[in-house]
Amino acid sequence: MIESLLLSWLVLSLIIAATAAIVPGVTIRGFWGVALVAALFGVLNVGIGWLLFTIIGIGTLGLGFLLAFVTRVVVNAILLKIVDAITPRLTIQSFGHALLAAVVMSGLGTLFEWIVVRGQQ
Repeated sequence: MIESLLLSWLVLSLIIAATAAIVPGVTIRGFWGVALVAALFGVLNVGIGWLLFTIIGIGTLGLGFLLAFVTRVVVNAILLKIVDAITPRLTIQSFGHALLAAVVMSGLGTLFEWIVVRGQQ
């Protein structure tokens, strides 16, 4: 269990570092900044990510559930902005930059998952 959690944290850290390198307007300060941002993002995602997803789904009269990928990207952008507000180690210039970062993170996460699954075959 601990190994799985540490592996998830490592992968999320790599994805966040790559996202900051790719997306203009997203800056992370230092290695420990990446680790801290990944930890905060992960905790917030588990803690309130599902709640935001549900609120958006209900608030859009079910459309948010039908377009779950878009809703998840919006939720991740909101969580990124919350992490930005919590720690000075992450700076995101605008919500638009956070949306772009969330799209890149989703793409990189899918790529990492595909690589891992492909490696297990």
